[in-house]
Parts: sequence; C-alpha cells; structure tokens
Amino acid sequence: MHNSEATFGARPPEPGELQPGDLHSRPSGAGGDPGGSEFVVVANRLPVDKVVDADGNVTWKRSPGGLVTALEPILRKHKGGWVGWSGAAESDSEEAEVDGISIRSVPLSAEEIAEYYEGFSNATLWPLYHDVIVKPEYHREWWNAYVEINRRFAEATSKAAAHGAIVWVQDYQLQLVPKMLRMLRPDLRIGFFLHIPFPPVELFMQLPWRTEIIEGLLGADLIGFHLPGGAQNFLYLARRLAGQATSKGTVGVRSRFGVVQVGFQTVRVGAFPISIDSGDLDTQSKSKDIRSRAREIRKELGNPKTILLGVDRLDYTKGIDVRLRALSELLDEGRIDPHDIVMIQLATPSRERVESYVRMRAGIEQLVGNINGQYGEVGHPVVEYLNRSVPRNDLLAYYVVADVMLVTPLRDGMNLVAKEYVACRSDLGGALVLSEFTGAAAELRTAYQANPYDLDGVKDAIVAAIEQTQAEGKRRMRALRRQVLTHDVEKWAKSFLDTLTSTTETTSSANRGVQLVSSGGSDDTDRGDENS
Repeated sequence: MHNSEATFGARPPEPGELQPGDLHSRPSGAGGDPGGSEFVVVANRLPVDKVVDADGNVTWKRSPGGLVTALEPILRKHKGGWVGWSGAAESDSEEAEVDGISIRSVPLSAEEIAEYYEGFSNATLWPLYHDVIVKPEYHREWWNAYVEINRRFAEATSKAAAHGAIVWVQDYQLQLVPKMLRMLRPDLRIGFFLHIPFPPVELFMQLPWRTEIIEGLLGADLIGFHLPGGAQNFLYLARRLAGQATSKGTVGVRSRFGVVQVGFQTVRVGAFPISIDSGDLDTQSKSKDIRSRAREIRKELGNPKTILLGVDRLDYTKGIDVRLRALSELLDEGRIDPHDIVMIQLATPSRERVESYVRMRAGIEQLVGNINGQYGEVGHPVVEYLNRSVPRNDLLAYYVVADVMLVTPLRDGMNLVAKEYVACRSDLGGALVLSEFTGAAAELRTAYQANPYDLDGVKDAIVAAIEQTQAEGKRRMRALRRQVLTHDVEKWAKSFLDTLTSTTETTSSANRGVQLVSSGGSDDTDRGDENS
C-alpha cells in the first residue's frame, strides 16, 4: 500500500486517532490469549487460499483483495490476526502465519456450506438486503446453521484475540458474531461493517429472525454502513425491535441519530463509504505493459469507434440484463451503429449451484446471442461475452481502453468497479454510466447517472456518454478522479478504526453517521462523512 507509514504514528495524532500503543491499553476484562493478536479481522473468507500438493502438504497463498490491502499495515504493526473460512469443505480448524499475519480457519462441512452460506447468507439475506429482486427463502434449518456457524466464528475469534484487542467483524454472513463475542469477551473493542445495503424497514421486518439479527449487531461498539440511509434504517429497527425485548427480561434500548444506548453500553452507528486502493491502480494503469495491452485489445476488436465495458460478478443485482436490453433497443432504433460499437461484458461466475443464478445466466447468454445473431457479423460480434475471471493486468487494460463504462446494478452497497475504472483513467478519457442505486452514486456525481428500472433513461445515458465532447468528458472525469483518488480505501479503514478506538464523547449528527466531540471542545470532523 502506498504511504502506509502515514496512517498511524508518523505525525502528531488527531483526537481519537488509533496509535500504536492504543492496542495495549484497552480496559481490562475476562479472557484473552497473552500470545494472541492485538488486532483481529473476522470475515467469512480468509485473505489466503489453501493449497494442498500431491503429498498432502499444505501451503497458504495470498489472494488479492481491497480489504486486506487496506488493513495490512495495521495487521503487521499490531500483531494482527484474521479469522475466516478457507472456502473448502473441512472438518478441522487450522492455524498458520502468512506474511506476518496469524491465520485461523473456521471449518465448514459440505452441509454447513449449503445451509449457512448458500442458504441463509445468499438465498435469504442477500436477496432481502437487495430490495427483494429475487424472493428470499426462509428456512428454519438454514437459520439454525447460521446461528451455529456464527457461534463457531465467535469462539475462534475469542481464542485468537489478545486481552483488550480490537476486533473488526465484516459483513452480512456474521451479523450474530458481535453479541456472541461480547458475551465471551467483554474486554474486546468490537466493530462491525456491512458491505452490502441495509434494507428499508418494511423489507427487513419480513425476516422471521429480525430481532436476533438486530440484537446480534448491537453487541458491537461501532456499526458501519456505506450510506446514511442504512444507518437510519438500523437505528429505527434497534429502537423498535430490541426495545420490544424488555418484556422478555432483556435490557431496553434508547437511541438517537448515530447512537444507541443498550443498558450501560453505547453503540455508535455511522456511514463510512468504502473505497479502493486508488493510488496503486492509478500507478499500475500508467505502466507500459498495461497501455500496450489496451492498444492490443482495441486492435483485436477491429479498432471500433466506441468500446463499451461491463465488469461484474454474475449476480442478479448487477443489472447486466438492463444494459444488454438497452444496447439491443439502441441498435434496433438506429441510435447507434453496430459497425462502430463493441461491448465487452466480463461476467465472473458466482454461486453456480443456486437456482436463481442458473436461470439468470441462461437469460443473459440468450440476450447476448440475440444481439450478436441480429447485428453481428462473422468475426465481429457486437457483444464480446466472457463468463470467467480475467487476469488482473488484462482487467486494468480493459478499463484503460473502454470509452464507456456501464455500471447498472438494480441495487448495490457501493460498487467498486465504478471507482476502479475512474482510478485507471489518468488520461481523463472515457465516460461512466452509473446506476442511481449504487452507493457510489452519492460520491460520483459527475457520472452519467440513470435509474436502471427506466430503460429509456439508461439508453439516453449511454448515448450521452458516447456522444460527449472531449472537453465535457475531461471535465466530468477530472471531478470523478478527484473524488476517488482523495478518498481511498486506506482513508476508509482509518476513518472507521479511529472512530472505533476513540474514547471521546459521542453526539448525534444531523448530517451523516457519527460526530465526535472531545472533552476539550468540538471536533468538526464528521468521522462518518469522510467520503461525502
């Protein structure tokens, strides 16, 4: 990561900022391994892949990801640990050290993968949290598996964490872990961040285990969301659902914007929009190899006037069908010429055993076939469709060569692809068509924004992006790059962890997230609004 030393300890601290010594000075409490990690990340997946050779020897290979990139300096500096699942069916937990980070795997059987991961996490919570685009399924056996696996994660974290450690729990698969961990280890400082949207109250209330989820999250000291709307939804539900539990003998809840008081515990709630390692992407995309590959791609495509690009995990939330339908209608109406246009759609396989994903893939491939069958020529299809992962350098070259980037999800927590594209356009070329229903839309305001449910609006945005003047394109891209390069993933992680480790008083913010006021006076920095 660029400038990693600047994050902690290389300059005078700001109020509430995490310092190297802070991880050794937490309040006393029960438990804690003297040899354990002072900073622990808990996520569904480990940041490494398990590799077993022909002789049965196990090695761990680093898998790239924005989260581990952002947290690596802290993990190294503070005897860091990571608790997660290896991605394969296993019966035993394993511990290892990879690049100075202690790894603790949580075992899942094939049945638990089917029920906890493919079932409750991805067929219940995922569609519920994404506006019920696909109907969620509610099965008690899936819920029971979710509870059991969350308990297993909490117990593994309890064993991994040193006395008074900082623990950061990640995402929707582990929403019960904060409360479970709080009960096991009251000495810990616990943060939770949700990487997907948090749904409107009316949708969340469908969930039969709605109270348990809210109470699980309230075990954290700080709960982070991408957008203020998610934080507001959670605060309302905390008051409504956890407050109902008083009749069952549990503690009542008092809340205001940004703060929930659960008995003697203060839980802070804020908006912390995630980002990417934009400086590194900016540097990589300028390399001779990437630029050369970009030129090769355009030549391989027949040097079209305009290259459109979509880069997505193959998921029904991503609106891949939306952009394909828009393209088909624009070709049919003659608003764009098939001889001038090539669309590249990279669709990484995802959840291939889930029925709704199987149907979605078939529908997308039919749309691609229809467009190419009607408007393509031998050797020159209008849509180049790849249903596989591509090497990282190729992906950066696609970003560099694309004249128009199409990001059209029906709902997305943030969408980092949009930010990656912008980070790769140091030439100030290209244009971004962006769904209004991404978290990124709140920040990337000079993109060509469209409502993905309004096909005519999507078509108009695509045409406007294709036909923009060079001056207009540079003006828009310059503003987008200023936002993305200033607010990177390092700043996101720092913002969250500074708030989590702060010992200052907390007051509500009428704007967004959490505002901190130190004992010596006002601190005008709204920690929850770093990326606004």
